Amino acid sequence: MKEQLRVGVIGLGMGRHHLREYATNPQVKVVALCDQNEQLLAEFLAQHANAKDYTSYEKMLAAGGLDAVSVALPNFLHAPVVIAALKAGCHVLCEKPMALNATEAEAMLAASKAAGKKLMIHFNYRFSAPSQFLKRYVKEGNLGQIYYAKTHWLRANGIPKLGGWFGIKKLSGGGPLIDLGVHRLDLAMWLMGYPKAKSVSAYTSGILGARIARDAGVQYDCEDLTTALIRLENGTVINLEVSFAGGTAKDQDMVTGIYGSEGAAIQRNKGEGYEFEAVVLQNVAGALSEVNPKYMPRSETAIEHFIGCVSNDTEPDASAENGVEMMRIIDAIYRSAAEGREVAVS
Repeated sequence: MKEQLRVGVIGLGMGRHHLREYATNPQVKVVALCDQNEQLLAEFLAQHANAKDYTSYEKMLAAGGLDAVSVALPNFLHAPVVIAALKAGCHVLCEKPMALNATEAEAMLAASKAAGKKLMIHFNYRFSAPSQFLKRYVKEGNLGQIYYAKTHWLRANGIPKLGGWFGIKKLSGGGPLIDLGVHRLDLAMWLMGYPKAKSVSAYTSGILGARIARDAGVQYDCEDLTTALIRLENGTVINLEVSFAGGTAKDQDMVTGIYGSEGAAIQRNKGEGYEFEAVVLQNVAGALSEVNPKYMPRSETAIEHFIGCVSNDTEPDASAENGVEMMRIIDAIYRSAAEGREVAVS
């Protein structure tokens, strides 16, 4: 067995999910935990007695002894903390979205290359068994010529942590587009082989979010709905729709579909939760027939993939390059919505 990787987690809110997987991975030794919330830090330190605790990521990185870290902080902290961790000699798994904007994301990618360290973005929706099956199905050419994709994540009433940083644009970067849309758009782009985006035409609304926040007496200056048509350089288009409030009778509805001349590949959530299924539509005698394929129920998780890449010196599938392209598209969507016209992705 190879020597265990010494791993730290910065941010124990969302980072608790990273920590849970690290703790059960025999290739990993959790040696450092960092959070400004001392009560939360104490709670997790009790479960990881051999780890050192920090309320400052600067002190944690300066102490050394780390091979890799997870950065699971509010969006506005992704770029500075990830760059600091890379410069400290750590491989990094960064929560999505990669950054507040493409400029920050490009700086993170450059820091990764300069340090010679791996930077993976936590696009974990790629790593479910249905998603992995559909990736193979599409890659094998079963759809024929791909001409269209549509993807959405709609919530009936799901502004996360109302009154917190999610609803403050300078801290989050935006609303459901940068929080939910980044997952569903990445999934669609990944299934299609991550073609370059050419232009977008988009619309955002904040009517419902503003009313919800006003009734609750809290701050909220982000959109609550985004819809966009994304034109790709290969001639296909993606229709994206995401919302924190309204747009569905379900608590939440997630669907990503890739459509081709010979059929379609669809990933969707079962019921209203986070369990997913794969469906394929096949062209049979000139008509589309729905097939529920059989696939292995277990697949490699994003955390396992990251650890494997670090241990085996391989490149992450959910790469920093993918993260930069995603931020360029998100920037263009917000710009298009603000200007009320189609804009180029730059």
